[in-house]
Amino acid sequence: MRWVESSQPRKQRRALFQAPLHKRQKIVSAPLSRELREKYGVRSLPVRKGDEVLVVRGSFKGHKGKVVGVDLKRYRLLIEGVTVNNARGEPRYYPVHPSNVVIVSLNLDDERRKRIIERRRRGRELVKALQEAASRLSGQAGQTG
Repeated sequence: MRWVESSQPRKQRRALFQAPLHKRQKIVSAPLSRELREKYGVRSLPVRKGDEVLVVRGSFKGHKGKVVGVDLKRYRLLIEGVTVNNARGEPRYYPVHPSNVVIVSLNLDDERRKRIIERRRRGRELVKALQEAASRLSGQAGQTG
């Protein structure tokens, strides 16, 4: 966790289990597909209800479906089509960890989410520009010496 100073696993686990909701929402993030990454200029985003995801790990690998729920208490996603039968034989959603999915389609109904994506894209572009400028400057310094 970025907000925890200690590198001790015990304290990292404690922070994960005691995290407040606004931090849990960030932890439930997943990478974007290559196409979305190029389109939006962002590598990963917190998963929301309505996003379409592709399961890339586990026994449900290859399943694509809409997120029908996000369980912040257990850090799990409930995905359409990813189900198991309970003891009665009724289908139940199988909870999937967000690190095992890739976001294929974003739910952009929320105007605030669009602003978040735009802000993060601009930040990445600025960092990239600064790195290029620094590398050019260090290249020029090496040539003059």
